[in-house]
Amino acid sequence: MAEKVRIGKTELYVNPIGLGTNAVGGHNIYPNLNEETGKDVVRTALENGINFLDTAFIYGPERSEELIGEVIKERGRRDEVVIATKGAHKFVDGKIVFDNSPAFLKDSVEGSLKRLQTDYIDLFYIHFPDENTPKDEAVGALKELKDQGKIRAIGVSNFSIEQMKEGNKDGYIEVLQSEYNLFKREAESDLLPYSAENGISFIPYFPLAAGLLGGRYTKDTTFNDGRAKNPMFQGETFERNLEKVELVREIAEAKGAEVAHVVLAWYLTQNAIDVLIPGAKRPEQVQNNLKTLNVNLTDEEVVKISRIFQA
Repeated sequence: MAEKVRIGKTELYVNPIGLGTNAVGGHNIYPNLNEETGKDVVRTALENGINFLDTAFIYGPERSEELIGEVIKERGRRDEVVIATKGAHKFVDGKIVFDNSPAFLKDSVEGSLKRLQTDYIDLFYIHFPDENTPKDEAVGALKELKDQGKIRAIGVSNFSIEQMKEGNKDGYIEVLQSEYNLFKREAESDLLPYSAENGISFIPYFPLAAGLLGGRYTKDTTFNDGRAKNPMFQGETFERNLEKVELVREIAEAKGAEVAHVVLAWYLTQNAIDVLIPGAKRPEQVQNNLKTLNVNLTDEEVVKISRIFQA
């Protein structure tokens, strides 16, 4: 069983490998999802010592939260699970807009509580910034909910450094979730240092860069989803990216590990990163993600991996 780590300055203690659940009921993200398989993914995580589940209103929409709520209800022991969810998406005339107004965020938390069948949420994020709400007001609304015991920790997601500074005027932000991986390292210039300085835990999403850092693709792999139009997966750039992944494979093979496990282990060596939330569509992927915890990187290997992706 993995030793639990504390998420930043929160009172939340988790396995460093969590579970991202956008493939649990996320019918608007992945076609042909089987909900029973999704519930099995969550059960497998909980049975194998993963106690941190990351979901959101927009996964489904709503369905991911509902399915997670069902699994936790059948299992009992709510206090053993740390649930993170997110809100900001609002449907207006069939279109999605972002709303960070205090009233909407409070309503979002109430909706999530019902779907998750719980009376508190461990970590609630503002999923995306809107254009109008002062960010300290939005975060202040979450502080009120925290004081009422409806949420235990305050998070924001997809905030720029300016929005972070505005939102954190009173020091209430505890977690930032943002895109970060070895191919997309912009966060190293501002968001990661800011998080480290302010005791904010940084949770990266897309840590495996849509599978590119998983070590399973070759230059002949073709894609028929969003990756087909992603420049990282095209032409010479794709081939160069694969060459970098092959250099990580050398390190992985020397350790008897997979590329993905070495990449995930690398993130856990970075300042401000306490926990990762790789996703899974099948129960066996959950168990595979946990192998990351068996990988120990030397300081030299950490530097070497960083250099591979700076070139």
